[in-house]
Amino acid sequence: MIALVQMAAEEEQNPLVPPIPELVIGLLAFAIVFFFLWKKLLPNINKVLDERREAIEGGIEKAEEAQQEAAEVLKQYKDQLAEARHEAARLRAEAQEQGAALIAEMRAEGQRQREEIIAAGHAQIEADRKQAAQALRQDVGKLATDLAGKLVGESLEDHARQSRTIDRFLDELEEGSTKAEATR
Repeated sequence: MIALVQMAAEEEQNPLVPPIPELVIGLLAFAIVFFFLWKKLLPNINKVLDERREAIEGGIEKAEEAQQEAAEVLKQYKDQLAEARHEAARLRAEAQEQGAALIAEMRAEGQRQREEIIAAGHAQIEADRKQAAQALRQDVGKLATDLAGKLVGESLEDHARQSRTIDRFLDELEEGSTKAEATR
């Protein structure tokens, strides 16, 4: 050992250049590690990187597909919304038309009922007027006959004669009243 130390001391070494045996052992160790990394570790690393790249690209593709699908769904939603608004406007217009028709129909029905009521009222009034005129004729005729009988002093109980006399008197009276109204 002393000899080696002496020998090492005698040679002046360059600190940048390693001794040859160390260089050979270092190269051999480097070659073994490089071979191991190249044959075993590098394919596994490449495989993991490829899988990760594919997963990322697949995720991007899925995201793009999802985005396209979302855009299509949004378009369909907007189309349905526009269609629903159009349908609502159509239904609203139809309801307004039906409402207007219903109002017109109800007005016509009300007008018809009003005319029927008025006609029935006129008919009732006319019937009541005729009945009152008939009752008045009988009462006036009876009073006139009684009065005439008292004036003449004899009874005018013959109904046929009495009826003709009363009718003639009342007809003359009505003609006189209609002429008076016409001259006004």
